[in-house]
Amino acid sequence: MRTISSLFNLLILVLLLGFTKPDPDSLQDFCIADTAITQSFFLNGVPCINPRLALSSHFVTSVLARAGNTGANPFGFNVTLTNTRNLPGLNTQGLTMGRIDIATNGLVPPHSHPRASEVTILIRGTLLVGFIDTSNRLFSQQLRPGDSFVFPKGMIHFLFNLDSSSPALAISGLSSQNPGTQISALATFASKLPLPDDVVKKAFQISGQDLARIRKNLGG
Repeated sequence: MRTISSLFNLLILVLLLGFTKPDPDSLQDFCIADTAITQSFFLNGVPCINPRLALSSHFVTSVLARAGNTGANPFGFNVTLTNTRNLPGLNTQGLTMGRIDIATNGLVPPHSHPRASEVTILIRGTLLVGFIDTSNRLFSQQLRPGDSFVFPKGMIHFLFNLDSSSPALAISGLSSQNPGTQISALATFASKLPLPDDVVKKAFQISGQDLARIRKNLGG
């Protein structure tokens, strides 16, 4: 009886692990994204081309070689991501690479990736990074070139350039080809349909004037 119970518990564990995988496993060697197709319907992924038409060029990109424009937002950062358009061989592989450019004293503001964990390696500069877990504990570390840091899936995290004279550069890997990004400040104060004023004022204990000023600063 104990053996049957143990086997049942093991089966439940295996099923749960299967349900929590970031992206489904591919059923073939690769699935080159068909970037020419115009979709009139939505899939959980991107349709594939015929595998016999695959080329080496489908598996390479130079998109991360180019620095991003850190002046395009008030925070002073830019993230360039690989995707199935600029790297078709990425399709169904369950990962994304990102180049993170951060201006002097720039900030990648608190944000989360609902579908991916992330590991970041600092290439140049000095960064203060960290995340907050669901018990509101802060895990933070100062990074120097060559250091890496892991941000667990779904946790709110940030990257701040401590250097006031030089920009910073980091490279990240994420465990989904579509990790998603939600910046906390923009989600709260600049959503396309604004949250009710009373909800935001109560949640952040701020006045109506404070709310209007923050929304204006963030483009809400």
